[in-house]
Amino acid sequence: MKVDDCFTLGVIAKSIGLNGEVGLKLDTDNPQNYTELESVFVEINNEPVPFFIERISIDKRGYARIKFEGIDTPLKAEELIRKRLLLPLSLLPRLTGKSFYYHEVVGFTVEDTKLGTVGKITDVIETGQAILVVNQDEKEILIPAIDDFIVEIDRKNKVFKIQVPSDLIELYLNND
Repeated sequence: MKVDDCFTLGVIAKSIGLNGEVGLKLDTDNPQNYTELESVFVEINNEPVPFFIERISIDKRGYARIKFEGIDTPLKAEELIRKRLLLPLSLLPRLTGKSFYYHEVVGFTVEDTKLGTVGKITDVIETGQAILVVNQDEKEILIPAIDDFIVEIDRKNKVFKIQVPSDLIELYLNND
């Protein structure tokens, strides 16, 4: 397994107590989905390294306290601080409709209802609102991924259908 085959569940923030526990904020809308985890990967030197979980507790705000097997001192726990906690992409719940994971739409073709094919999604910028980075003939177009602009996400054919004000796209294409 590679890091690219995983999603980030959170980043280890601190060592807790004297027995090697670590604390982190889970990056998920549903932290309680992860209370039964038996193992996770921790990114070390850009590689996912498996760690088995002895105990895990998660509060309602998504803060987790984890005790890993073999990590039994504060010193060992401190070595994990700022490391990403990873899980395989296959464990992500499937999304439908206009909801999407950022990594899932990279490579999708963007089609506008009026302009036709706009280009390919090369990245999604995470701000307060997701922004699609679309590449067309080496020009970068930034499109806010708001519900009003999204018509449909066709996962089977890898097409992200939008309806945006036409001057939004033309602004990028005619800016030489």
